[in-house]
Amino acid sequence: MELFFNPFDNLLCILLGISFTVWFTLLLVFIIVPAIFGVSFGIRRLYMKTLLKIFEVRAPIIAREPTSLEEEIKEIRRSGSNKDLDSASEFEMSDIFYFARRGVESIMDDEVTKRFSAEELESWNLLTRSNNNFHYISLRLTVLWWLGLLIRYGILLPLRVTLAFTGVSLLVFLTSLIGLLQNGRMKNVLSEKVHLMCYRICVRALTAIITYHDSENKPKNGGICVANHTSPIDVIILASDGCYAMVGQIHGGLMGVIQRSMVKACPHIWFERSEVKDRHLVAKRLSNHVQDKSKLPILIFPEGTCINNTSVMMFKKGSFDIGATVYPVAIKYDPRFGDAFWNSSKFGMVSYLLRMMSSWAIVCSVWYLPPMSREEGEDAVQFANRVKSAIARKGGLVDLLWDGGLKRDKVKDTFKEEQQKLYSKMLVGTQEDRSRS
Repeated sequence: MELFFNPFDNLLCILLGISFTVWFTLLLVFIIVPAIFGVSFGIRRLYMKTLLKIFEVRAPIIAREPTSLEEEIKEIRRSGSNKDLDSASEFEMSDIFYFARRGVESIMDDEVTKRFSAEELESWNLLTRSNNNFHYISLRLTVLWWLGLLIRYGILLPLRVTLAFTGVSLLVFLTSLIGLLQNGRMKNVLSEKVHLMCYRICVRALTAIITYHDSENKPKNGGICVANHTSPIDVIILASDGCYAMVGQIHGGLMGVIQRSMVKACPHIWFERSEVKDRHLVAKRLSNHVQDKSKLPILIFPEGTCINNTSVMMFKKGSFDIGATVYPVAIKYDPRFGDAFWNSSKFGMVSYLLRMMSSWAIVCSVWYLPPMSREEGEDAVQFANRVKSAIARKGGLVDLLWDGGLKRDKVKDTFKEEQQKLYSKMLVGTQEDRSRS
């Protein structure tokens, strides 16, 4: 019996050896070597163009033009009563119906809570939103849908999981080795090379096609890089084009292993859970870091939570209050290929990453804005708002004053009072309006 099974066992070993050799060669030639030197063969961009030609099916929707409450109510009053502009500010009983309608619309589709759910597409296509239950439309779309499901989950997902495991394993192993070296120029150079290589491997694990604009404005040592926040992969997107000092809370498990290995090779800033709420301690450690011009720029997402790729919400003032040069960065994902937004109240980190790796691709644009400094007489809040507005303009995002913390917290009374004053102004008019009448 042993002689009978030996040829089969030998053949199996040979096939496994050939498969491993081929896989390692492909990984080395097409992934690791390009990641080390920061080059691309253009395969991912060709893949993106092919996807658009094969799968995209458009179904346009009707969009409503946004208008302010004041403009809309004045237009209704003028058209309904044939009044001139001055008298159109007077309250009429018919205004009740308008306010009731707008109230219901605000509840159903307000500008804040919809930023915490998946972005609505301008057109439906087979590239994204295909995780929902299948609905028959036509034979051609049915074949494409099932073919796409097979390719994404049967071929792309296993390949991407393998690449992600390779990137993370290399990051932990190599940074731990570099941590054994003495501090100096050689250690810093090796650390930057390793971080860039590993992050670029992780980018390829997502089939991320990234276009970087205005690279002459890339963050420099001793500064703070601030960006809008859509997803945890924002870190990988930015770190694959430059090295940063990360800021965050110390975690356990696999994330804790990664953090401990990274900090051995590079001065990242990790806080214990008890230290995160100590603003003075956080500000002091950030300030000490940026004062050393030999250290990498700090990467911070001042919104404090993930927003759904349509807008930028209020920036926390902490990172704008330490007197460092700020390097704004705008990130905008193309929602046609995959929804990069992390809805943390709906998906855990593991399930979210699996969704990303089973999408067709992650396509995004990154804009490096010119560095900005705090102007004379400008406080931290005003500076933060100025940076936020610049990011929103460059990324084509909606600039909102609302706090992203509303994802979990209730609206503050001050915000309610402002809306009540606006409502009262529209009802009875200003003092000037009443004096004219």
